[in-house]
Amino acid sequence: MRLKDKSIVITGGAGGIGLATAEKMLSQGAEKILLVDLNKDLLEKAAEKLDSKKVEIITADVSKSKDVKKYTEKAIELFGKIDALFLNAGIEGEVKAITEYPEKLFDKVMDINVKGVWLGIKHAFPYMQENGGGSIIINSSVAGLQGSPGVSAYVTSKHGVIGTMKAAAIEGAEHNIRVNSIHPSPVDNRMMRSLEEGFAPGKSDDAKTQFENSIPLGRYAKNEEIADLAVFLASDESKFITASKHVIDGGMTA
Repeated sequence: MRLKDKSIVITGGAGGIGLATAEKMLSQGAEKILLVDLNKDLLEKAAEKLDSKKVEIITADVSKSKDVKKYTEKAIELFGKIDALFLNAGIEGEVKAITEYPEKLFDKVMDINVKGVWLGIKHAFPYMQENGGGSIIINSSVAGLQGSPGVSAYVTSKHGVIGTMKAAAIEGAEHNIRVNSIHPSPVDNRMMRSLEEGFAPGKSDDAKTQFENSIPLGRYAKNEEIADLAVFLASDESKFITASKHVIDGGMTA
């Protein structure tokens, strides 16, 4: 069991990649998992689907310091430690040119996608230091490695967390805290349905085909495939890996 005795926190844990990761981590022996999400109904459904006494849930807005403090403290209260933190919560914003992009929405994307990551690290670090180390995994995107028109807020945020990852990895190294980022290509989930419709209103199937044609392997990634990488980075198999960008894109950025 690759995650035996490990206590793990997953933000954005109510669906998509977060829920798939919780399932994979349970199958790999995780001792306890705390799912964090803003949507209480979806969290409860996720917990029901997982159907495990090892799973706890808590609602939180990852962009609010008091909420991040709340979920990290809850993890310590329940588990006594945080071995791994998967900072997966994120939003896509809208598909609009920069000149038309709402400033308030830009701020919201940055608050959740960047500040939410920074706050998670800020509040988890002290507990990981006390525990002798840990692994922090940031879910970025191939959008953090290249440009893309129409999604400037998302692209900016996903580039931004690479800097956060590198700075945190250097600060955490002396405490045996590893920090890495994951960079998926389009994944077959709700977020891509939203982006497909945004790029081609009323013709989302055409947008999907265009995206798939840009990937040498010819398809979207699956939630479970991203989860497999998160499991590896949470496990001791990756204990000498830190400050690294892990691309999982079917060859899209080749």
